[in-house]
Amino acid sequence: MNPPVAHPMEKFQRQVRSLVQSKAVKPTDSLWKIALLYGEEWAYWKRELQDFDFSMQDPISALLAVETWEED
Repeated sequence: MNPPVAHPMEKFQRQVRSLVQSKAVKPTDSLWKIALLYGEEWAYWKRELQDFDFSMQDPISALLAVETWEED
């Protein structure tokens, strides 16, 4: 039996959590700060975050607090 495929935002969330744990960013930092670490990939992730009604001024902790990533 195959395990369920994780939503791309779940993977992104795990990566961001890892950045927080390594102290590269703080939970209180704004999401835009992640852009500095993602380089060319950022345009994609920024669109994804905006699709889930995040603004780039939201704290990283708001992203980490999401329990389920479901699209309408």
